[in-house]
Amino acid sequence: MTGNETARPGQPIVFRNGIVLTMDDAKTVLPKGDVLVIDGRIAEVGVDLAVPEHTFEIDASGGIIMPGMVDTHRHMWQTAMRAYGADWTLTQYFVWYYLQHGVNFRPEDVAAGNLISALDAIESGVTTSVDWSHGLRTVEHGEAAYEALVNSPGRFIFAYGNLAQSPWEWTADPAVQALLIKSRDDSRMFGTQIAFDVPNQNEEFPELAAYRVAKDLGLRVTTHAGVWGATNDWGIRNAYKAGVMEEGYTYVHAASLSDESYQMIAATGGNVSLATESEDTCGQGYPPVHKLRKYGIPASLSVDTSVWFSADLFAAMRATVNADRALEHYLAHLQEPPETVTHIKLRARDVVEMATIGGAKAIGKDHLIGSLEAGKLADIVLLKNEDSPTWAPLINPYGQIVYQAQRGDVHTVVVGGEILKSEGKLVSGDLAGVKRKLEDTVSYLERVVGEDWLAGQFPEIPETEVLSNPYQYKKGQ
Repeated sequence: MTGNETARPGQPIVFRNGIVLTMDDAKTVLPKGDVLVIDGRIAEVGVDLAVPEHTFEIDASGGIIMPGMVDTHRHMWQTAMRAYGADWTLTQYFVWYYLQHGVNFRPEDVAAGNLISALDAIESGVTTSVDWSHGLRTVEHGEAAYEALVNSPGRFIFAYGNLAQSPWEWTADPAVQALLIKSRDDSRMFGTQIAFDVPNQNEEFPELAAYRVAKDLGLRVTTHAGVWGATNDWGIRNAYKAGVMEEGYTYVHAASLSDESYQMIAATGGNVSLATESEDTCGQGYPPVHKLRKYGIPASLSVDTSVWFSADLFAAMRATVNADRALEHYLAHLQEPPETVTHIKLRARDVVEMATIGGAKAIGKDHLIGSLEAGKLADIVLLKNEDSPTWAPLINPYGQIVYQAQRGDVHTVVVGGEILKSEGKLVSGDLAGVKRKLEDTVSYLERVVGEDWLAGQFPEIPETEVLSNPYQYKKGQ
């Protein structure tokens, strides 16, 4: 492939002579392999493949061919305020979105966030994202979020949520249920989930009604669990006692739970979405990779929200490795006598698995995506950068991805056999049009927020104004 050439719709594609990380069960790596795509699926993976006449060829030499990455928890709507909360704590995030200014988002603002986040994902090699869409204060917001997803390049799980109302209320709304069914049955959507949380309470378990709606509609639940001071063991214990913790449910963060809660997640077939950059900085608790390893709980990776963090999984992989290794060394040094770790437990390959096949398993789509195997959907990423000294020499592909690569090294992205990024540039979506929508959204929010606009970016909240637990269901302001 040279210049501005691109594949015609439906044209077979072959990646040639790259390091192929299949991420299959056998952990197959081809040092100089090919991947052939026909009719939107992977037809063959091998060496020196024979291909149909007029196959579009992509030179992958000097690069790494890997499955498209899967982000299992991304608040896409908040990308409309990218980097705004760089200095926030979790409390400040809750206060800003939940109690003060989140109410100002219009449906078109939620849509604008989704549209730019979708392009973010493809640009960084994330081919499937779970839109943890908890800013849907009205059905009109929900429709706007949904329409943005189905009109964006890539694959999306629409995880419907509403932070402004209790889940037993909004999940009972016939209009919400109608939208959930519409999304569930739409072939353009890769899946639909229900997203809600269970804040600490002392008596009843009203969220049980939301779990039952999910069950009735045949939808998975994704929930923030193990968030310090907000959603901890109480919700896990009561859901387990009620028998509503289903196989395939996702527990986001799971960073401050008891051993008993981890055992309940493991026993019911749950999985954990790690957002390690978030856990490192926000205060949910220490990233729980060590606990997941102890109890055999499957893990995937996520961005969380670009109001703070990186919009790519390269940062998530690196943060996850670093957090787990730092803890392992720290705990060893605290022993009496102090110990030295000579062989670390979490390897680079492990987090690449979390970002690919681990994410596919978390959303129940590993029969379709997550590895480069014949018959699977052709969601493929080529990492290659001939202009970067960081790509020479190329020796350990897993180490290269985790500690050397970044979104600028994403050369080609294919989803379902369609090239969405080519030679380092997006060739799909309407970036210029989305930018215009964002300009309107930011201008509107700055105007309506008023004097809090700058104060929110550089917070100095007096102690008297900080709620002990602002994570609560509260309508409006």
